[in-house]
Amino acid sequence: MRKMSDWGNYPVIDAEVFGFETPEELKTRLGSLDKVIAYGNGRSYGDASLQENMLLTRRFNKLLSFDETTGELCCQAGVMLSEILEVFVPRGWFLPVTPGTKLITVGGAIAADVHGKNHHKEGAFGQHIISMDVMRNDGSIVTCSPLENADFFNLTVGGMGLAGVILHATFRLHPIETAYIREETIRAANLAEIMDCFEASDDWTYSVAWIDCLAKGDAMGRSIMMRGEHARAAELVQHFRKGAPLNLKPGLKLGVPVTFPNFALNKLTMNAFNFAYYNKCRPGTHTRVCDYNSFFYPLDAIANWNRIYGTRGFTQYQFVIPKAAGREGMGTILSRITESGLGSFLAVLKLFGEQQSFMSFPMAGYTLALDFPISLKALELFKELDAMVADFGGRLYLAKDSRMDAEMFSKTYPNADEFKQAITMLNEGAPKFESLQSKRIGITE
Repeated sequence: MRKMSDWGNYPVIDAEVFGFETPEELKTRLGSLDKVIAYGNGRSYGDASLQENMLLTRRFNKLLSFDETTGELCCQAGVMLSEILEVFVPRGWFLPVTPGTKLITVGGAIAADVHGKNHHKEGAFGQHIISMDVMRNDGSIVTCSPLENADFFNLTVGGMGLAGVILHATFRLHPIETAYIREETIRAANLAEIMDCFEASDDWTYSVAWIDCLAKGDAMGRSIMMRGEHARAAELVQHFRKGAPLNLKPGLKLGVPVTFPNFALNKLTMNAFNFAYYNKCRPGTHTRVCDYNSFFYPLDAIANWNRIYGTRGFTQYQFVIPKAAGREGMGTILSRITESGLGSFLAVLKLFGEQQSFMSFPMAGYTLALDFPISLKALELFKELDAMVADFGGRLYLAKDSRMDAEMFSKTYPNADEFKQAITMLNEGAPKFESLQSKRIGITE
């Protein structure tokens, strides 16, 4: 038995864990288990990959083939995005979609159908999967794609590992000239300004905003937008960049060596951080060229940053509401968060584009993600926020969730009942793919 948790360190459970290196080994292991779920690199925030029996996928991590003319990569599902970037950025290729951490597996990216700063342009990760192989609970392997076994493909993308264990995936990387991003930063005085800025940034490939979720009154929603494009070779000025445009120097590695005491993160420290972070950006628009790690993955440079939330752990509350309700809805919800005084210094706002998927989180609209230390007061606040999100036609992100109930899930995911029925059918016999989350929100029993 091992103590296991995901990135939020909430909940922490005792579990039996099993690794595998071949499909045959996985099939044998499945034959000896009752209930089970796959676990990648543990970077989801809640309990979606936690279970009394867990299949660790990280040893199933080989790059299998790559087509230099099309950018098509085939790899095993335990490969991390960071490993793909290390190999292919120096060869002039980048991920089609990436979330705010590169330390997740390809299988996890598909199961959660992760999104990034370019959703309005490129959609979520699952929209770039050409095909994949998935092992069902009886050990059979299904090859599926948007055209082949499409129903099973749709259950797997965004299905949180409940349809089976993803083995291999083929997807297309994007060509790049450099390992750098041309970034513009814009300071917005309030929520209305940052929403105007998003709607004026539709032509940009990447856009995201840090938002001060503690500011009140006329300053509520004050933000800093970061929007970017892959820099072309001609845009590089420094000699060391021009000479090796696809190779980065090793960056500074920091870390949080110990778990902080629970009192270290409080309203006073968060207010101080938010004030300093907002005011370090001068008014107006500022341009710079930065490496892709600085733009996409600033927190990955700080090892074990989740320890700052203390022994109680934390959860990330991420919701999306339709664009038509965006200004009213985001204003109402953000106002309640600022009133509570429980907001975080890691608050991220994005504008999604259109997406029509069976079980995925994104929809055309605004999404806000905030980290909260676990407390009874925060859990009570989430119940209020749930009701607001549902009333505005929104939903919560399963990859970040650790406490949503079955009623909220059923109310806000339009295909929830069909998904539950399909998973029940797929789980006939043993083992059953099941997680703490799937039981809590009523998908499995």
